[in-house]
Amino acid sequence: MSLTRNVPEISIVVPVYQEEKIIEAFLERLIPTLKGISQDFEIIFCLDPGSDNSENLILKANAFDPRVKLLKFSRRFGQPAATIAGLARSTGKKVVVIDADLQDPPEVINQLNEKMEEGFDVVYATRRNRQGETIIKKAFTHLGYKLINSLSDIQIPRNTGDFRIMSRRVVIEICALQEKHGFLRGLVGFVGYSQSSVLYDRDVRFAGEGKYNRNFGSLRIGLNGLIGFSAKPLNFMALFGGIIAGFSFLLGAWYAGQRIFGAKITPGLSTTVILISFFGGVQLLSLGLVGEYISRIYDEVKNRPMYIVEKQVGFDD
Repeated sequence: MSLTRNVPEISIVVPVYQEEKIIEAFLERLIPTLKGISQDFEIIFCLDPGSDNSENLILKANAFDPRVKLLKFSRRFGQPAATIAGLARSTGKKVVVIDADLQDPPEVINQLNEKMEEGFDVVYATRRNRQGETIIKKAFTHLGYKLINSLSDIQIPRNTGDFRIMSRRVVIEICALQEKHGFLRGLVGFVGYSQSSVLYDRDVRFAGEGKYNRNFGSLRIGLNGLIGFSAKPLNFMALFGGIIAGFSFLLGAWYAGQRIFGAKITPGLSTTVILISFFGGVQLLSLGLVGEYISRIYDEVKNRPMYIVEKQVGFDD
């Protein structure tokens, strides 16, 4: 007798870290949405362990509906790693990545799925507006996307996050890359295939505060997107270094010419300090940029796992 495993029509990957105030409300809106698409679905919560009750709430949901599954990591590995882990464990013909904070409405999955049915392999959700975000954050996000798209070898659509639906073959290619810094938006752009988008209104956070991208989290993810997909910053630093070297040569020639023609030059401490500070700052900036690339090479060479799963509930052996 041959045994065949039922393949879900759609998988939902949800990175989670200390979201006990949201999980139940999230499922109350997500599950009816998925049932409108297909009864064959799976919801994979990818849990970075914390001090709250998120794990017990997910286990409770699993006991009620085995289509709700849990991946718990041995420690906090971060949102990119959690997302990649969920993609690797997913089995659906289509895979959606969405956060649990309800800023990205689960109901939009219907629109993503309908657009994919037109023949696309990737459909990402583009934010029409971004409620609940400060002007400063919006400005940094806009500048970040503009910088990445200007310097990177791939193009990342503006006003998008990880919220998207992907075909199985796209997910397979992303997981096969095995990159240690899993910048999903960049990886999807690198893989390619036919892509489209739908517009939606992003809501304010349902409850609590964001955990994954607090402080410098968003900046770090953006830096991964830039450095992980382009060597142009190094090229620009080399060019900038050449320009500064040329300027220094011309400045030295000018001083030499003044002395040759007998001009009286009063030594200036301020000029010396300014030049030393300027060149020292450029050198430190260049070393820091090189260090960012080297640190990523170091991570890749070590070949450590991107995440370690401590517990998985609801998965076949």
